[in-house]
Amino acid sequence: MQRTLSILKPDVTRRNLTGAVNARIEDAGLRIIAQKRLHLSLEEAQRFYAVHQERAFFNDLCSFMISGPVVVQVLEGENAVDRYRTVMGATNPANADEGTIRKDFAESIEANSVHGSDSLENAMKEVSFFFSEMEIVG
Repeated sequence: MQRTLSILKPDVTRRNLTGAVNARIEDAGLRIIAQKRLHLSLEEAQRFYAVHQERAFFNDLCSFMISGPVVVQVLEGENAVDRYRTVMGATNPANADEGTIRKDFAESIEANSVHGSDSLENAMKEVSFFFSEMEIVG
């Protein structure tokens, strides 16, 4: 069993699609074992996405992530990191497979609905950024 981080981005919460996205997650065999809705500050977004700070999209990404509430989650399941990345679809929704979250819900490459950890190592770091062990109930 693995754990991974999921973030439902402001475009999802603004359009009241949290339940629809969560249904896709659960239908893929992943369990939501921690979840909270919050509004990131600019500093928090910059710290979370610090790995991208040298990239051209960094400021736009941080601005988007603070534009409204997000839902952060810990997902658990067999091969959770790769499974969730498959369910999310390609970063650019135009390239995402049919039936994936990004293909069906994303508005653009910038407003692409969800974030998921890209490795087990990053999943552990990202989960601990938002959650204490006491908040994770398996």
